[in-house]
Amino acid sequence: MNILLVGSGGREHALAWKIRQSPLTTTLYIAPGNGGTALEGQNVDIAPDDIPALVDFAISKSIDLVVVGPELPLVLGLKNALEEKNIPCFGPGAYAAQLEGSKGFAKSMMQEAEVPTADFAVFDDFTMAREYLEKQTMPVVIKADGLAAGKGVVIVNTVQEGVTTLREMMEDKVFGSAGTRVVIEEALQGEEASFLAFCDGRTVVALPSSQDHKRIGEGDTGPNTGGMGAYSPAPILPRTDYQATSDLVLKPIIQHLEAMDHPFKGILYAGLMYTDKGPHVLEYNVRFGDPECQPLLARLDTDIVEIMLACVEGRLDTIDIVIKPEHSLCVVLAAKGYPGSYEKGMEISGIDDAEAIPGVKVFQAGTRLENGKTLCNGGRVLGVTALGKDLAEAKDKAYQAVNKIAFNGKYFRGDIGDKGLSRG
Repeated sequence: MNILLVGSGGREHALAWKIRQSPLTTTLYIAPGNGGTALEGQNVDIAPDDIPALVDFAISKSIDLVVVGPELPLVLGLKNALEEKNIPCFGPGAYAAQLEGSKGFAKSMMQEAEVPTADFAVFDDFTMAREYLEKQTMPVVIKADGLAAGKGVVIVNTVQEGVTTLREMMEDKVFGSAGTRVVIEEALQGEEASFLAFCDGRTVVALPSSQDHKRIGEGDTGPNTGGMGAYSPAPILPRTDYQATSDLVLKPIIQHLEAMDHPFKGILYAGLMYTDKGPHVLEYNVRFGDPECQPLLARLDTDIVEIMLACVEGRLDTIDIVIKPEHSLCVVLAAKGYPGSYEKGMEISGIDDAEAIPGVKVFQAGTRLENGKTLCNGGRVLGVTALGKDLAEAKDKAYQAVNKIAFNGKYFRGDIGDKGLSRG
């Protein structure tokens, strides 16, 4: 099979690595890819949001399957455009992709499907939003409705902070058109977990639980990032609860979309908050998380191309998805200054030494290859991922590997997995 993978992050390197292992894969293209994906297949200089160019390339190369990594191409309708040309695509269509593309849409779908979530209201008028905010008990969460690169969610502790945030989003357009419409919701308290599943429009097969670390600083301090590390499984969501949790937060959405004649095929990701009233959905994503993808794929022991084809063809119930018993943990190495401004072009050394440690794989994210050297090319640079017999061993191996890698300004959190270890 000729396969086209869309995206350029650590998630895409992990997907390329797994797709490359499949005996079904003949040729793998990655658009636009990074320094790591270049080692797994052939990078193609096409932006993920250039839908016409991606479709034309798929036609020209007789692509048998397109795998979409990031959310933007899905929200823009890449799957729909490919289907018009009879090219299979792993990922939902534009309507279902609104689960991530519009927070207001997602909240309404949760309400209709009776999925537990925070109380909320949606506004496209600043004055009405402010009047509603002034009646709420603080803190509350204000979310830009559209895609804002993971930065459009703000927890506010006072009405004054909230009014300022609303003005920045709705009037000053700090997130562009994404903040023209906002969601205001109660701030849930608890511990978070990520719960992902393969879906074929009807059948839902959950992957193991995982937990991301969004804040830049240790102890979950500082601004949000795209994710500074993740591990799997997450003790807060044990294996014995997978089925009940899937029935509560995943299956109702899949069934609701099927009933609306918009079947969801791909990866559905539920971001959960464990409150004193049980799990509530914070958000849905319509693709693998990054960095959750890295530890999850490290544990996947079934041909991922077979799984993806089964999802596309509506026969996921015929596939036996096997998960390795080991635990896995990923530590993100970032450039100094991230998530603010940061330098690029620093040479990276020690990746081979890190991967010499049994069970370690270094997934590249913000990198590029130049004259045989691997250089930094983004804020999140690498995802150092390790397997271990338990979480403690996975963490130990990952940080051993982290210490083998060097580049100027290397930054990482030292507490990835600690919440899981504290639970035993």
